[in-house]
Amino acid sequence: MPAKIPATIITGFLGAGKTTLVRHMLSNAGGRRIALIINEFGDLGVDGDILKGCGDETCREEDIMELSNGCICCTVAEDFIPTMEALLARPDKPDHIVIETSGLALPQPLVRAFNWPGISTRVTVDGVVTVVDGKAVTEGRFAHDETAVAAARDADDSIDHETPLSELFEDQLACADMIVVNKSDLLSQAELTGTMDSLRKGARPSVQIVSSAMGVLPADVLLGMDMGAETDMAARHEVHHHHHHDDEDDHPEGDDDHSHEHEHGHDEFESFTVTRSEIADPAAFAEQVSAIIREHDILRLKGFAAVTGKPMRLTIQAVGPRIDSYFDQPFGSAPRETRLVVIGQSGLDRAAIEKALAA
Repeated sequence: MPAKIPATIITGFLGAGKTTLVRHMLSNAGGRRIALIINEFGDLGVDGDILKGCGDETCREEDIMELSNGCICCTVAEDFIPTMEALLARPDKPDHIVIETSGLALPQPLVRAFNWPGISTRVTVDGVVTVVDGKAVTEGRFAHDETAVAAARDADDSIDHETPLSELFEDQLACADMIVVNKSDLLSQAELTGTMDSLRKGARPSVQIVSSAMGVLPADVLLGMDMGAETDMAARHEVHHHHHHDDEDDHPEGDDDHSHEHEHGHDEFESFTVTRSEIADPAAFAEQVSAIIREHDILRLKGFAAVTGKPMRLTIQAVGPRIDSYFDQPFGSAPRETRLVVIGQSGLDRAAIEKALAA
Protein backbone atom coordinates (compact mmCIF):
# COMPACT_ATOMS: atom_id res chain seq x y z
CA MET A 1 0.00 0.00 0.00
CA PRO A 2 1.40 3.45 -0.91
CA ALA A 3 2.52 5.59 2.00
CA LYS A 4 -0.03 8.08 3.27
CA ILE A 5 0.48 11.72 2.34
CA PRO A 6 1.26 13.74 5.48
CA ALA A 7 -0.89 16.77 6.26
CA THR A 8 -0.08 19.56 8.70
CA ILE A 9 -2.87 21.62 10.26
CA ILE A 10 -1.93 25.16 11.27
CA THR A 11 -4.29 26.93 13.62
CA GLY A 12 -4.29 30.06 15.75
CA PHE A 13 -6.14 33.33 16.20
CA LEU A 14 -6.30 36.31 13.87
CA GLY A 15 -3.00 38.18 14.05
CA ALA A 16 -0.93 35.36 15.53
CA GLY A 17 1.07 35.05 12.32
CA LYS A 18 -0.19 31.88 10.64
CA THR A 19 -0.14 33.35 7.16
CA THR A 20 3.38 34.67 7.61
CA LEU A 21 4.56 31.30 8.89
CA VAL A 22 2.93 29.48 5.96
CA ARG A 23 4.42 31.83 3.41
CA HIS A 24 7.90 31.34 4.83
CA MET A 25 7.41 27.57 4.88
CA LEU A 26 6.36 27.50 1.24
CA SER A 27 9.32 29.57 0.10
CA ASN A 28 11.72 27.37 2.08
CA ALA A 29 10.16 23.96 1.44
CA GLY A 30 13.45 22.20 0.80
CA GLY A 31 12.30 20.59 -2.43
CA ARG A 32 8.96 19.34 -1.09
CA ARG A 33 5.95 20.00 -3.29
CA ILE A 34 3.34 21.34 -0.91
CA ALA A 35 -0.38 21.73 -1.50
CA LEU A 36 -2.02 24.45 0.58
CA ILE A 37 -5.65 24.48 1.65
CA ILE A 38 -6.55 27.86 3.11
CA ASN A 39 -9.80 28.75 4.84
CA GLU A 40 -10.86 32.23 3.71
CA PHE A 41 -14.19 34.02 3.60
CA GLY A 42 -16.18 36.58 1.66
CA ASP A 43 -14.18 38.97 -0.46
CA LEU A 44 -10.88 38.48 1.33
CA GLY A 45 -9.67 35.65 -0.86
CA VAL A 46 -6.28 34.05 -0.59
CA ASP A 47 -3.62 36.43 0.68
CA GLY A 48 -1.67 37.55 -2.38
CA ASP A 49 1.55 37.45 -0.39
CA ILE A 50 1.22 33.69 -0.06
CA LEU A 51 1.19 33.32 -3.83
CA LYS A 52 4.20 35.60 -4.13
CA GLY A 53 6.14 33.55 -1.62
CA CYS A 54 5.30 30.25 -3.26
CA GLY A 55 8.02 28.52 -5.26
CA ASP A 56 7.24 27.71 -8.88
CA GLU A 57 8.16 24.04 -8.58
CA THR A 58 7.48 23.16 -4.95
CA CYS A 59 4.15 24.96 -4.69
CA ARG A 60 2.38 25.99 -7.87
CA GLU A 61 -0.61 28.29 -8.02
CA GLU A 62 -2.88 25.33 -8.77
CA ASP A 63 -1.66 23.71 -5.54
CA ILE A 64 -3.30 26.44 -3.48
CA MET A 65 -6.98 25.84 -2.76
CA GLU A 66 -9.36 28.23 -1.04
CA LEU A 67 -12.28 27.16 1.14
CA SER A 68 -14.57 30.18 1.29
CA ASN A 69 -17.96 28.68 2.10
CA GLY A 70 -17.61 29.03 5.86
CA CYS A 71 -15.62 27.82 8.82
CA ILE A 72 -13.59 24.78 7.88
CA CYS A 73 -14.65 22.93 11.03
CA CYS A 74 -18.32 23.71 10.30
CA THR A 75 -18.23 22.63 6.66
CA VAL A 76 -16.10 19.50 6.79
CA ALA A 77 -18.47 17.29 4.79
CA GLU A 78 -19.64 19.98 2.36
CA ASP A 79 -16.35 21.69 1.58
CA PHE A 80 -13.22 20.16 3.07
CA ILE A 81 -13.77 16.50 2.19
CA PRO A 82 -14.59 17.19 -1.49
CA THR A 83 -11.53 19.43 -1.74
CA MET A 84 -9.33 16.70 -0.30
CA GLU A 85 -10.82 14.07 -2.60
CA ALA A 86 -10.18 16.28 -5.62
CA LEU A 87 -6.61 16.86 -4.51
CA LEU A 88 -5.99 13.16 -3.99
CA ALA A 89 -7.46 12.34 -7.39
CA ARG A 90 -4.71 14.28 -9.15
CA PRO A 91 -2.05 12.24 -10.93
CA ASP A 92 0.69 14.51 -9.54
CA LYS A 93 -0.07 14.28 -5.84
CA PRO A 94 1.77 16.60 -3.43
CA ASP A 95 4.51 15.49 -1.06
CA HIS A 96 2.81 17.29 1.83
CA ILE A 97 -0.50 19.04 2.46
CA VAL A 98 -0.69 22.14 4.66
CA ILE A 99 -4.06 23.34 5.92
CA GLU A 100 -4.29 26.86 7.31
CA THR A 101 -7.53 27.14 9.27
CA SER A 102 -9.44 30.32 9.86
CA GLY A 103 -8.66 32.02 13.15
CA LEU A 104 -11.83 30.82 14.86
CA ALA A 105 -11.92 27.24 13.59
CA LEU A 106 -11.62 24.42 16.05
CA PRO A 107 -8.88 21.98 15.03
CA GLN A 108 -10.50 18.90 16.61
CA PRO A 109 -13.36 18.44 14.08
CA LEU A 110 -10.90 18.92 11.25
CA VAL A 111 -8.52 16.29 12.64
CA ARG A 112 -11.43 13.87 13.06
CA ALA A 113 -12.30 14.39 9.40
CA PHE A 114 -9.14 12.50 8.47
CA ASN A 115 -10.91 9.33 9.63
CA TRP A 116 -13.46 9.87 6.84
CA PRO A 117 -13.78 6.85 4.51
CA GLY A 118 -11.70 7.38 1.42
CA ILE A 119 -9.45 9.85 3.22
CA SER A 120 -8.16 7.78 6.12
CA THR A 121 -6.28 5.30 3.91
CA ARG A 122 -4.52 7.98 1.87
CA VAL A 123 -3.73 10.91 4.18
CA THR A 124 -2.61 11.24 7.80
CA VAL A 125 -2.29 14.25 10.07
CA ASP A 126 1.46 14.72 10.42
CA GLY A 127 0.90 17.25 13.18
CA VAL A 128 -1.18 20.14 14.48
CA VAL A 129 0.69 23.44 14.84
CA THR A 130 -0.91 26.15 16.96
CA VAL A 131 0.52 29.63 16.48
CA VAL A 132 0.08 32.10 19.34
CA ASP A 133 0.87 35.79 19.59
CA GLY A 134 3.66 35.72 22.16
CA LYS A 135 3.29 39.40 23.00
CA ALA A 136 -0.45 39.09 23.57
CA VAL A 137 -0.18 35.92 25.65
CA THR A 138 2.55 37.46 27.79
CA GLU A 139 0.21 40.38 28.47
CA GLY A 140 -2.68 38.08 29.40
CA ARG A 141 -4.60 38.18 26.09
CA PHE A 142 -5.30 35.40 23.61
CA ALA A 143 -4.92 37.63 20.54
CA HIS A 144 -3.33 40.87 19.38
CA ASP A 145 -6.75 42.54 19.16
CA GLU A 146 -9.43 40.61 21.05
CA THR A 147 -12.09 43.12 20.04
CA ALA A 148 -11.35 42.57 16.36
CA VAL A 149 -11.52 38.79 16.82
CA ALA A 150 -14.89 39.06 18.57
CA ALA A 151 -16.20 41.42 15.88
CA ALA A 152 -15.12 39.05 13.12
CA ARG A 153 -16.98 36.22 14.80
CA ASP A 154 -20.11 38.32 15.29
CA ALA A 155 -20.06 39.35 11.64
CA ASP A 156 -20.11 35.77 10.38
CA ASP A 157 -23.54 34.16 10.24
CA SER A 158 -22.27 30.62 9.65
CA ILE A 159 -21.26 30.19 13.30
CA ASP A 160 -23.70 27.73 14.76
CA HIS A 161 -23.31 28.48 18.48
CA GLU A 162 -21.90 30.79 21.12
CA THR A 163 -18.60 29.87 22.77
CA PRO A 164 -16.22 32.00 24.85
CA LEU A 165 -13.14 32.84 22.80
CA SER A 166 -10.94 31.92 25.74
CA GLU A 167 -12.25 28.35 25.48
CA LEU A 168 -11.49 28.25 21.78
CA PHE A 169 -7.93 29.29 22.58
CA GLU A 170 -7.72 26.40 25.05
CA ASP A 171 -9.06 24.03 22.38
CA GLN A 172 -6.36 25.14 19.95
CA LEU A 173 -3.70 24.49 22.59
CA ALA A 174 -5.23 21.15 23.62
CA CYS A 175 -5.08 19.81 20.06
CA ALA A 176 -1.54 21.00 19.31
CA ASP A 177 1.50 18.82 18.70
CA MET A 178 3.59 21.97 18.48
CA ILE A 179 2.92 25.43 19.89
CA VAL A 180 4.74 28.26 18.12
CA VAL A 181 5.20 31.35 20.29
CA ASN A 182 5.44 33.92 17.53
CA LYS A 183 6.60 37.56 17.76
CA SER A 184 9.36 36.52 20.14
CA ASP A 185 11.34 39.54 18.97
CA LEU A 186 8.86 41.74 20.85
CA LEU A 187 9.62 40.02 24.16
CA SER A 188 12.53 40.10 26.55
CA GLN A 189 14.25 36.78 27.16
CA ALA A 190 12.68 36.59 30.62
CA GLU A 191 9.19 37.24 29.20
CA LEU A 192 9.67 34.66 26.45
CA THR A 193 10.95 32.03 28.88
CA GLY A 194 8.08 32.69 31.28
CA THR A 195 5.44 32.48 28.55
CA MET A 196 6.86 29.27 27.11
CA ASP A 197 7.08 27.71 30.59
CA SER A 198 3.47 28.69 31.29
CA LEU A 199 2.26 27.16 28.04
CA ARG A 200 4.32 24.04 28.66
CA LYS A 201 2.65 23.48 32.04
CA GLY A 202 -0.77 23.44 30.44
CA ALA A 203 0.16 21.37 27.39
CA ARG A 204 0.26 17.62 26.90
CA PRO A 205 3.67 16.11 27.79
CA SER A 206 4.50 15.33 24.16
CA VAL A 207 3.84 18.84 22.86
CA GLN A 208 6.85 20.78 21.61
CA ILE A 209 6.98 24.53 22.25
CA VAL A 210 9.22 26.71 20.09
CA SER A 211 9.63 30.43 19.60
CA SER A 212 9.63 32.35 16.34
CA ALA A 213 10.13 35.88 15.12
CA MET A 214 7.83 36.78 12.21
CA GLY A 215 6.92 33.15 11.53
CA VAL A 216 10.45 32.14 10.56
CA LEU A 217 10.85 28.44 11.30
CA PRO A 218 12.71 25.78 9.30
CA ALA A 219 10.39 23.50 7.35
CA ASP A 220 12.11 20.52 8.96
CA VAL A 221 10.86 21.74 12.34
CA LEU A 222 7.25 22.20 11.25
CA LEU A 223 6.95 19.18 8.95
CA GLY A 224 7.79 15.54 9.57
CA MET A 225 6.28 15.07 13.05
CA ASP A 226 4.59 11.83 11.96
CA MET A 227 2.03 12.08 14.78
CA GLY A 228 -0.98 10.45 13.13
CA ALA A 229 -3.08 12.90 15.13
CA GLU A 230 -6.37 11.46 13.88
CA THR A 231 -5.65 8.24 15.78
CA ASP A 232 -5.38 9.79 19.26
CA MET A 233 -8.30 12.19 19.51
CA ALA A 234 -8.93 11.22 23.13
CA ALA A 235 -5.72 12.99 24.10
CA ARG A 236 -6.82 16.15 22.25
CA HIS A 237 -9.99 16.73 24.23
CA GLU A 238 -12.08 19.78 23.52
CA VAL A 239 -12.92 22.22 26.26
CA HIS A 240 -16.33 22.44 24.56
CA HIS A 241 -17.98 20.58 21.72
CA HIS A 242 -18.94 23.36 19.35
CA HIS A 243 -17.13 25.35 16.73
CA HIS A 244 -17.01 28.62 14.86
CA HIS A 245 -14.73 30.76 12.72
CA ASP A 246 -13.46 34.18 11.69
CA ASP A 247 -12.17 35.94 8.62
CA GLU A 248 -8.48 35.21 8.26
CA ASP A 249 -5.94 37.94 7.67
CA ASP A 250 -3.09 37.33 10.07
CA HIS A 251 -1.65 40.72 9.26
CA PRO A 252 -2.47 42.92 12.29
CA GLU A 253 -1.63 46.53 12.71
CA GLY A 254 2.09 46.97 12.71
CA ASP A 255 2.60 43.75 10.79
CA ASP A 256 4.93 45.40 8.31
CA ASP A 257 7.80 43.46 9.81
CA HIS A 258 7.31 40.92 7.02
CA SER A 259 9.34 43.16 4.74
CA HIS A 260 12.50 42.40 6.68
CA GLU A 261 11.70 38.82 7.60
CA HIS A 262 14.88 37.64 5.88
CA GLU A 263 17.03 39.47 8.40
CA HIS A 264 16.16 36.91 11.06
CA GLY A 265 16.75 33.84 8.90
CA HIS A 266 17.00 30.60 10.85
CA ASP A 267 19.52 31.82 13.38
CA GLU A 268 17.25 30.75 16.23
CA PHE A 269 17.69 27.15 15.12
CA GLU A 270 20.64 24.98 14.30
CA SER A 271 21.30 21.56 12.86
CA PHE A 272 24.34 19.37 12.51
CA THR A 273 25.20 15.82 11.50
CA VAL A 274 26.75 13.22 13.77
CA THR A 275 28.55 10.25 12.23
CA ARG A 276 29.50 7.18 14.22
CA SER A 277 30.25 3.50 13.71
CA GLU A 278 27.81 0.60 13.67
CA ILE A 279 25.48 -0.01 16.57
CA ALA A 280 24.97 -3.44 18.12
CA ASP A 281 21.52 -3.21 19.71
CA PRO A 282 18.81 -1.07 18.04
CA ALA A 283 16.51 -1.11 21.07
CA ALA A 284 19.27 -0.02 23.43
CA PHE A 285 20.39 2.66 20.99
CA ALA A 286 16.82 3.99 20.75
CA GLU A 287 16.72 4.33 24.53
CA GLN A 288 20.09 6.06 24.46
CA VAL A 289 18.90 8.50 21.78
CA SER A 290 15.66 9.21 23.64
CA ALA A 291 17.58 10.07 26.80
CA ILE A 292 19.91 12.39 24.87
CA ILE A 293 16.93 14.14 23.27
CA ARG A 294 15.32 14.77 26.65
CA GLU A 295 18.54 15.96 28.24
CA HIS A 296 19.37 18.43 25.47
CA ASP A 297 15.83 19.45 24.42
CA ILE A 298 16.34 18.32 20.81
CA LEU A 299 13.38 18.97 18.48
CA ARG A 300 14.14 16.49 15.71
CA LEU A 301 16.65 13.73 15.13
CA LYS A 302 16.65 11.76 11.92
CA GLY A 303 18.95 9.63 9.85
CA PHE A 304 20.02 6.02 9.65
CA ALA A 305 22.19 3.51 11.48
CA ALA A 306 24.27 0.52 10.50
CA VAL A 307 23.44 -2.44 12.72
CA THR A 308 26.06 -5.12 13.25
CA GLY A 309 25.17 -8.23 11.29
CA LYS A 310 22.31 -6.58 9.37
CA PRO A 311 22.63 -5.84 5.62
CA MET A 312 19.77 -3.32 5.73
CA ARG A 313 20.19 0.17 7.14
CA LEU A 314 18.02 1.21 10.08
CA THR A 315 16.14 4.47 9.46
CA ILE A 316 15.63 6.52 12.63
CA GLN A 317 13.17 9.38 13.06
CA ALA A 318 12.60 11.11 16.37
CA VAL A 319 10.20 13.91 17.27
CA GLY A 320 11.05 14.87 20.80
CA PRO A 321 11.68 11.69 22.79
CA ARG A 322 9.35 9.59 20.58
CA ILE A 323 11.45 7.45 18.24
CA ASP A 324 10.38 5.43 15.20
CA SER A 325 12.78 3.10 13.43
CA TYR A 326 12.59 0.56 10.63
CA PHE A 327 14.90 -1.20 8.17
CA ASP A 328 14.42 0.41 4.78
CA GLN A 329 17.09 -0.62 2.26
CA PRO A 330 20.44 -2.43 1.89
CA PHE A 331 23.60 -0.41 2.30
CA GLY A 332 24.98 -1.85 -0.91
CA SER A 333 28.31 -0.19 -1.65
CA ALA A 334 27.64 2.76 0.69
CA PRO A 335 29.78 3.03 3.85
CA ARG A 336 28.39 1.10 6.80
CA GLU A 337 28.12 3.97 9.20
CA THR A 338 25.53 5.71 11.33
CA ARG A 339 24.59 9.26 10.30
CA LEU A 340 22.12 11.32 12.32
CA VAL A 341 20.94 14.89 11.76
CA VAL A 342 20.18 16.79 14.96
CA ILE A 343 17.82 19.79 14.85
CA GLY A 344 17.05 22.14 17.72
CA GLN A 345 16.86 25.72 18.85
CA SER A 346 20.15 27.57 18.97
CA GLY A 347 22.41 26.88 21.91
CA LEU A 348 22.58 23.10 21.61
CA ASP A 349 25.66 21.63 23.26
CA ARG A 350 26.98 20.07 20.09
CA ALA A 351 30.10 18.56 21.64
CA ALA A 352 28.11 16.87 24.41
CA ILE A 353 25.48 15.56 22.00
CA GLU A 354 28.11 14.19 19.60
CA LYS A 355 29.94 12.49 22.48
CA ALA A 356 26.71 10.98 23.85
CA LEU A 357 25.57 9.67 20.46
CA ALA A 358 28.98 8.16 19.79
CA ALA A 359 29.09 6.35 23.14
